[in-house]
Amino acid sequence: MEGGTRETLVLALPIVVSQACETAIVFTNRMFLSELNPELMNAAMAGGVTALMMVSFVTGLVGYATALVAQYLGAGYKSKCPEVITQAFFLCLAIYPIVLACRPLAYAVFDNMHLASEQLEPQKLYFDILLFGALIPLFRGCLASFFSGIGRTSIVMIASCVAMLVNAGINYLLVLGHFGFPSLGIRGAAYGALTGSASGLLILLIAYLRKKNRTEFNIMQSFHFSSEVIRKLLRYGSPTGLEMFSAFLSYNAIVLIFHSCGAVTATAATIMLNWDMVSFVPLIGFEIAVTSLVGRYMGARRPDFAHNSVISGMKLGQLYSVIILVLFLFFPAMLVNIFRPTEGNDIFLKAQPTAIWMLRAASIYILTNAAFVVFIGALRGAGDTFWAMALAITAHWTMVVALAGLLKVAHLSPEAGWLSIIAVFLIFFGLVCKRYFDGKWKTLHIIETHEPVAS
Repeated sequence: MEGGTRETLVLALPIVVSQACETAIVFTNRMFLSELNPELMNAAMAGGVTALMMVSFVTGLVGYATALVAQYLGAGYKSKCPEVITQAFFLCLAIYPIVLACRPLAYAVFDNMHLASEQLEPQKLYFDILLFGALIPLFRGCLASFFSGIGRTSIVMIASCVAMLVNAGINYLLVLGHFGFPSLGIRGAAYGALTGSASGLLILLIAYLRKKNRTEFNIMQSFHFSSEVIRKLLRYGSPTGLEMFSAFLSYNAIVLIFHSCGAVTATAATIMLNWDMVSFVPLIGFEIAVTSLVGRYMGARRPDFAHNSVISGMKLGQLYSVIILVLFLFFPAMLVNIFRPTEGNDIFLKAQPTAIWMLRAASIYILTNAAFVVFIGALRGAGDTFWAMALAITAHWTMVVALAGLLKVAHLSPEAGWLSIIAVFLIFFGLVCKRYFDGKWKTLHIIETHEPVAS
């Protein structure tokens, strides 16, 4: 059946694996660093999230290429698909200098959070290396959007798996200093992340330029400026970019609020947020798959098939979420102890009970995660990006205000702060469900059938 579980699974599974690999890259870096000391793990958490936040607008902007490529494919304009990717490359190059110019602002935020020097200096170092190498993952994201949009997600999975393995190998060698390599600590973790991403980019580029792909999509004629496609990316991708920027900015604020409460709270929150990332990021694979399928069927004017793919994506996501629920609810101590330093550490021992409690509390919202990302992916794929942006930004900053109020003003416990974040998420999940089932997205049209095919 069009949009059925089998079609959705074939498209989604490689992307889910890809997202799991991306999660593993970040998780591996922090896990290796935790063997040295919790401060380095915390530094990688805050520095890495800040670097992602700095490029998040352009990441979301060009990431909308997935939906746009899918819509052109569904409408029968194959030669337009690579044009979208070329314009995405142009946007990355145009915006990147602005991102670098904002680097001092991140330093100012770090300096005003009153972090211990054991965390602050390596945090700045990790942030710098990732930011200066940011074009690598940005270009990789552009090419991944092409293959996700046309439904060939296996190549994205292969690239992500290679990136994960390369990153893990370099971390093993350079973070801990095995086989005669120098122990570079957090610098080695950053080098591993960028080298892994570069290897994934190379694989995608080879696949993109192979003869069969060049012929089918007329790729060699796509390397030119297209004001028409640029306008579509800016119009429909900017809300997604702003939403992603807000998400990372607010997430970074949440991290820094926890970290400003002392090393013990910082360590507990870092462990919890690491596992929260592990539970959430693979679900983005279902979101991307649903965005692609909804975009394709909306381009073909079949909203009924688009709805089928949404329901299929939600069912598949729930299966994954049940596994995470069991782990968080019944095995939290085991998950927390993965971050135990090799040598005894008082900070970790004091943080351990709080981290375990936070993991158990997270099980409250785990089953809603899959439905949330699938509905958001459907709205984006149909072109309802402005509403999705407005709701997400409101939700993100409501979480920040609630957390800051409880921890910094009322001086309550980190457990109370974490519960406030969960409560806000559940409220806004209900609003997303209402928007989707209202059905207004079914009337939206991004691609007009009379648009000319690019030569």
